[in-house]
Amino acid sequence: MVRCTAIPLIEGFEEIEAVCVIDILRRAGLEVRTVALSAVSRAVRGSHGIVVEADLLWDELDPDEVEQLVVPGGQPGTNQMLADGRVAALAQRLVAAGRPVAAICAAPLVLSAAGLLEGRAATSHPSVQRQLGGARWKDEPVVSDDGVTTSQGVGSAIAFALELVAQRHGRARADELAQAMVVRA
Repeated sequence: MVRCTAIPLIEGFEEIEAVCVIDILRRAGLEVRTVALSAVSRAVRGSHGIVVEADLLWDELDPDEVEQLVVPGGQPGTNQMLADGRVAALAQRLVAAGRPVAAICAAPLVLSAAGLLEGRAATSHPSVQRQLGGARWKDEPVVSDDGVTTSQGVGSAIAFALELVAQRHGRARADELAQAMVVRA
């Protein structure tokens, strides 16, 4: 069984938050699978009109192969993902199994809807912070708490991705990638 990081894509996702994370996780050697929530097409249009071809349709994803879930934000994508419910259900399943989940920008709303931010430190785009229920919101670019990692948005996407690398491969590997990409703290 191949373990992967699943990144769900739905119409209106934030392109930078998705592609930045996909790129950096793949540079780190992680198996990343992008997953279109569409039932018929792997081509998914982002919130700024950029079309990304997903690796799989949702129904082709084997949840037992998902080691980690990373949810990009963007609007109207986040609202559509909330209405859909499948990503929230997968996030609940993963956390129950002790596997990490992560979300950026408005997408922590999906984790909140799944009940996964209750009592946890978290961050998000400031525009949705009051909608995160029982989360302990922090005004920081990236926040990790007990297997749940959240980030604020496009401007923190590289730091978010590097934190996910550090969690899986150690800080030294994340620092090595940051240096190669000329990322300055």
